[in-house]
Amino acid sequence: MPILVGVLIAVIVVSAVVAIGVGAVPITPGEVLNALGAGVQGRGSGATDFIVWQLRTPRLLEALLVGAGLATAGALVQVLVHNPIADPYTLGLSSGASLGAVAILTSIGIGTSTGLSLPIGAFTGAAIAGVIVFLFATSSSGINAGRLVLVGIAIGQLLSGLTSFLVLRTGDSDATQQVMFWLLGSLSGATWQLLGIATPPVVLMFVALAFLTRRLDLLSLGDATASALGIHPGRTRILVFALAAVLTGTVVAISGTIGFVGLVIPNLARMLVGGRHRRLLPISALLGALLMLLADTGARTLLAPTELPVGIITALVGVPVFVAVVRKAGVRS
Repeated sequence: MPILVGVLIAVIVVSAVVAIGVGAVPITPGEVLNALGAGVQGRGSGATDFIVWQLRTPRLLEALLVGAGLATAGALVQVLVHNPIADPYTLGLSSGASLGAVAILTSIGIGTSTGLSLPIGAFTGAAIAGVIVFLFATSSSGINAGRLVLVGIAIGQLLSGLTSFLVLRTGDSDATQQVMFWLLGSLSGATWQLLGIATPPVVLMFVALAFLTRRLDLLSLGDATASALGIHPGRTRILVFALAAVLTGTVVAISGTIGFVGLVIPNLARMLVGGRHRRLLPISALLGALLMLLADTGARTLLAPTELPVGIITALVGVPVFVAVVRKAGVRS
């Protein structure tokens, strides 16, 4: 485990330096390190310093944050509903975020939906969706896994329908294009300000999860076993649902709807280190961060100067990996 963590961190660091140097203006690793040092000290003033510190570094850090958040949320949802093919979007949160973002884009227009208005709208939509799913999925005994899946999917479909209605209703082709780009996921709007707002809640969720790994292990054994070993499955599921909702809502608000990270990465991590959440969660976070870093680098360079939505890249990578995981699981069973 420590060796794997060290290897993943080293790969992420090396990949990050290389990724920052890749783009319309190529920058050598040495220049990247010099510009990063100048940026940390607040003395960078050249064009290279600006590109590295103001444009590419916040985008890279946002990619790491989004990847780690989605992968961790995926692991939580899978234990929450006892299903290895569940992901954060099973709860309907991404559909809520999409509705909130599309409402902003189609109502106030793309010219004024810059800055924080779009992520605020997306997070608000995700929060409202989470509250609705929570209310309908909760009973006196807590949240039932089967009910949570059914309600989450139903609410997600309803909100997706409302999103499609808003897209069709607008007559602005530019707004429609930006909506479709956001719905497929993009980190092109990354800024230090946005990163500073999104990082604290994600880090806080990670810290909280460090104290819940035993409960997650027990919950994964089934409600009857968890009850016999001293935890209340319904109440624990409510807590896990809240953590997954905050993680998903925060990262989707700043990146759009990026699929397959929360589905594939936890299964890959489970194959590497097993199902104990003390190991599963950090490995999932590191693998998710690495995948998103590589996917975003590919999204902005493969068809340069045209930028691809990062969700397309994760889908191209995620589908083959997911099929391989399913086939492996079938062989095991």
